[in-house]
Amino acid sequence: MATATTHGARDHARAQHGTRTETMPVVPASDWPAAVPGTPVWAETVAGGNYTHRVLARGAELRLTDLAGDACAHLLLYVDGRPWERLNTADTVKVQWNAYLGADRLLLSDQGRVLASVVADGSGRHDALCGTSTLVRNTERYGDGSPQSPSPAGRELLKLAAAKNGLGPRDLPPSLSFFQGVEVRADGVLDFTGSAGPGASVTLRAEQDLTVLIANVPHPLDPRPDYVCTPLEVLAWRARPTAPGDQLWDATPEGRRAFLNTLDFLTARGLA
Repeated sequence: MATATTHGARDHARAQHGTRTETMPVVPASDWPAAVPGTPVWAETVAGGNYTHRVLARGAELRLTDLAGDACAHLLLYVDGRPWERLNTADTVKVQWNAYLGADRLLLSDQGRVLASVVADGSGRHDALCGTSTLVRNTERYGDGSPQSPSPAGRELLKLAAAKNGLGPRDLPPSLSFFQGVEVRADGVLDFTGSAGPGASVTLRAEQDLTVLIANVPHPLDPRPDYVCTPLEVLAWRARPTAPGDQLWDATPEGRRAFLNTLDFLTARGLA
């Protein structure tokens, strides 16, 4: 179809209506072909070297799936409407006395409150230590790290996602990454352990209203010389937040305190 004229370009664009590709958002999310545990609010497949973002309501559950075994989801979280309260990887690690993410771990802000909880983990290959890739590093390693290049850096993509939510580069803290693991040896050296293979998934629960940014790019410690990153499935549905009496609420003294801090704050604002 000719696109050299305005009419031709319009007809070409309209002819794409209803087309589905391997990597794209599904709008509305309720059109997602597979069942999820609740009402769908986000359904998307993110290509390797791409990014996505969404605002999720408190209680929503977000499932990330490594479809082909080489996805790496670099995640940032912000309290929606109060972006100065954001994911703090250092507090996430030190408050829980554990550097490894997994089921029943909490993702914390620097206010001592819970942003999200990990309610299920079928991968076990994650990282809370290294952050994402940078423009300088990817340029040195792959020849280019700009967003439009064949090897975009995670930080560059997160800048784009941030800008679409009114945030700037100074608002980007260190991120968490899912599906490509790192272990700390006794001598302090970081070992890259790779993925758990195709189909691994992790499910998070939003414990406050959240702005979610995700970049799907290779882990910075991935030793392979080529830029390798495969599609990431992102699904979210309505659910309820963790509440007093839930097993996760009282799993650890530190976690209970973080949940109490969160509930106290939300109650004072009339949000819980």
